[in-house]
Amino acid sequence: MAAAALLLAACTTGGTASQSPQIQPVSTAASPSAGAAAFPITLVDDEETSVGIKAEPQRIASLSPANTETVYALGAGDRLVGGTASDDFPAEAAALPDVATFDGVNMEQLVAADPDLVLAAGNGLNKTADIARIRELGIPVLVLYPDDVPGVLDDIQLIGDAIGKSDEAEAMTSAMQARIDDISAAAAAVPQPRTFYELGADPELYGPTDDSFVADMITLAGGEPITTGSPTVSSLSLERLVDQDPEVIVLGDANYGTTVDQVVARPGWNVMSAVKSGAIRPVDDIVVTRPGPRLADGLADLALAIHPDLVLPSPAP
Repeated sequence: MAAAALLLAACTTGGTASQSPQIQPVSTAASPSAGAAAFPITLVDDEETSVGIKAEPQRIASLSPANTETVYALGAGDRLVGGTASDDFPAEAAALPDVATFDGVNMEQLVAADPDLVLAAGNGLNKTADIARIRELGIPVLVLYPDDVPGVLDDIQLIGDAIGKSDEAEAMTSAMQARIDDISAAAAAVPQPRTFYELGADPELYGPTDDSFVADMITLAGGEPITTGSPTVSSLSLERLVDQDPEVIVLGDANYGTTVDQVVARPGWNVMSAVKSGAIRPVDDIVVTRPGPRLADGLADLALAIHPDLVLPSPAP
């Protein structure tokens, strides 16, 4: 349960807002929405479901902070009529009516918001039964859950296409890709230490699964990811971690109270290279693992957690 809550907080339901630079919404004041002439439109979401959208949505409900951030960054935040209890970025997102919490979707609140499009999170982060019920009510639902970093960019474009902001999404993802390429090129030029990204340690130890989004981020940030050994199970044994012998431990759960001193004091951890050398580094998990417009900022933060002396190119103005 603790791991599920933490993963929701990191990827979809937010914690403290990141202090890293934010991507500014694209201004569209001088012209109509870029995709206004494209409707009706049928899109295929991350669950391979075809979703028909009759007209450019004017009342959007978001069931994850990542989707909320994306809508704001695309310049359509004024169309959001509902969000989650953990929306935290940008600041005005916190004032949205809460149509979703960790416990599920508040159907009464959602219906009262009268959305013409719902942006949901997949892989069980929003309950399958809730998504099915919304669709039964005749409301289009686009389910998004990226498997890797390219998938995040694809999902931003998908949201842009769905809300009539295709050109804005293309501009945003192009800028993000350019910065991601710059960061990963800098990180690739230095040694790649074995890196464990701790997602949680209570009641079990949790880390990135094989071939996961977090593992992809570690690779791009210049580390060799230590994973759980499973594509689906996020827990791993201390014995496995000791055997993998991380050279760097990144505390994604620092946002939730885990400290370096606590890690050093754990029984059995003193044999690991990262603990011996003091290479245990907190990071803002929200900006690193939330699949939205600040992902390049998160990659930069992660690269510097793995390589504190790394010199990264400045982001484009």
